[in-house]
Amino acid sequence: MDVRQLKYFLAVVDHGGFGKAADHLLVAQPSLSQAIAGFERELGTPLFHRVGRGVVLSDAGKALLGPARVVLRDVDEAEATMRELKGLRGGRLDLITMPSPGMEPLTTILTAFVRKHPDVTINAEAGFTPDEVLTSVRSGACEVGVLGTPEPVRAPDLEVVALESQALVLISGPDDEVVGGATVRRDQLSGCRLIVSQRGSLMRALVDDVIADGIDIAIVAEIAHRTSILPMVLNGLGRAVMPSSWTQTARRSGARVQRIVPESYLHVAAVSRRIHLTAPATALMAEARAYFSRRADT
Repeated sequence: MDVRQLKYFLAVVDHGGFGKAADHLLVAQPSLSQAIAGFERELGTPLFHRVGRGVVLSDAGKALLGPARVVLRDVDEAEATMRELKGLRGGRLDLITMPSPGMEPLTTILTAFVRKHPDVTINAEAGFTPDEVLTSVRSGACEVGVLGTPEPVRAPDLEVVALESQALVLISGPDDEVVGGATVRRDQLSGCRLIVSQRGSLMRALVDDVIADGIDIAIVAEIAHRTSILPMVLNGLGRAVMPSSWTQTARRSGARVQRIVPESYLHVAAVSRRIHLTAPATALMAEARAYFSRRADT
């Protein structure tokens, strides 16, 4: 097994077949097919099931996927280290984040990171559930994950840096009649038309609890992509329950924000593997710890 074989294997996976992978690698498709076939013979098991013109990962291919990404990332890091010794800078950081913590605190953390490491390329993928983020980090698809959960994140196999706890807030459009001042009681949500996230999120759980208490709330839309919710609020479709990370953006857009009492909190954390991190990932986790320390001192 060598680096070239792993690179070819991942290219087929990432591009969904041999044709596009060959174009990406700038090799002839027959050569790529022969290389993968030889790799499979060497391993003694198929990595792909050929389905029409496409391919589907076999169980062996699925098992190899995470370790292959880790190996190639470590090779890239080794090459980047050698380039740095020659006076060059660079590197790549692959991370995955849920939408709300992706606004804050990730924006503040990345700003500090980029000031210190301006030549590192950041690739940020979207994850919409805590399990999706944790799975991506565990598999090696991404090195760092940022997620929010109803309870403090616990993942014994990963490095976990608690960042902050974000209270849930009610975001209302500029033309909505707002009851109360800086805070709003849950019973004052009666009569609200709400845009909600899908079941399983802390924000949706609060809305469901309020409805279960007999408070008259109308759910006007259920949205999977939370980044779509604020524009809908601003256009008058309804109001929304969101983490406080949305406060600054919402107010800048003309929306009004009230903290909901009694309070519920989204616990935000950064996670990574404990070993074999690239230098950019190590530096980002250090920035995450520094962020927490600054918050703890205030």
